[in-house]
Amino acid sequence: MTDDDQSQPLGTNHSPHKRSESPHRPLKIAKISEEDAEAESEAGENRTMGQNPNTIQRYLVAIEYIGTRFSGAQQQAPNCRTVVGVLQNAFHKFIGQPVSIFCSSRTDAGVHALSNVCHVDVERISKRKPSEVLPPYEPSVVKKAVNHFLQKHEGDITIIDVRCVAADFHARYKAQERTYFYRILSGPEHLSTFEKGRAWHVAEELDLPAMQKACKVLVGLHDFTSFRASGCQAKSPIRNLDELNVIEVFPSPYFPSAKEREIQNSACSESEGQSCNFNKNKVEWSVGEASLGFGMRRRHRCFVVTARARSFLYHQVRLLVGAIKSVGTGDFTVSDVERILEAKTVTANGPMAPACGLYLAHVKYDLP
Repeated sequence: MTDDDQSQPLGTNHSPHKRSESPHRPLKIAKISEEDAEAESEAGENRTMGQNPNTIQRYLVAIEYIGTRFSGAQQQAPNCRTVVGVLQNAFHKFIGQPVSIFCSSRTDAGVHALSNVCHVDVERISKRKPSEVLPPYEPSVVKKAVNHFLQKHEGDITIIDVRCVAADFHARYKAQERTYFYRILSGPEHLSTFEKGRAWHVAEELDLPAMQKACKVLVGLHDFTSFRASGCQAKSPIRNLDELNVIEVFPSPYFPSAKEREIQNSACSESEGQSCNFNKNKVEWSVGEASLGFGMRRRHRCFVVTARARSFLYHQVRLLVGAIKSVGTGDFTVSDVERILEAKTVTANGPMAPACGLYLAHVKYDLP
């Protein structure tokens, strides 16, 4: 997933084999390489075979999914369950004809998405009169109908938004910015069943201030050769990391303890009917509850790393998180991170973070 979205053939944590689009990401969205132009031309030819381009509607579709049971987002071998494959199948059931779906970011196996974006071309043909072309579906109809077919099966992918866009709008090339979240749960307790495959469990305590200092070293325009996997096919390792930070948040799923309920109820009673402004920034919930009754789980501390940029190198986010976590545990210092960045070789870096904690959070577009 990308971790990485564009550069490893454009996209996030993409598997280094089996790709259906061009392997290179243009350095500027406005300039598309010859390989990309050829791939898009071929896609356009496949898209319009047997169809009248004037009757085709392109939709921009935002989707969320749990990546645990997917072999990644992009279509691969026939026996691989992928996000694109499942989505194309649901669209096929809805409109009665096959479609091609193009994602903004290619997440790897095990990587999740709060909002990945893709585009699809649909020609609405009358089912009673196959020769009759009908007006395009409203976006709300597409969302409801395709979700119906998605939820009838595994239910681990959902369409969250649909919009009509121009015929030349490309979900990948028009993306201006991508944001990723990475969740880390810290503490010696076994990981909760509800968190399996949803976060990276680190048994050691993490030094939050040290991790925040390490993030500052990495923000900005750098040669990120030390933070891209050996299979990366990006032409340049130079990337501008607009944001990289880590904060501590409530563990999720979160349910209030008896003490927290008592504090909140007391605060609400004192407000005498006014809106209750409970302090949601407190962190005492994390690990140190003095008296846990029998059967009450001790909570982990939860940290979220945010990475934001126009595009990322292959596995860049997971390698960044791996280094930041190592600073948190004391295996690296902030100076070590500076040294790794300057080394310009991934062999100078430590292990990368696992896929399970990575979430594609948002893809930004300039939409009317």
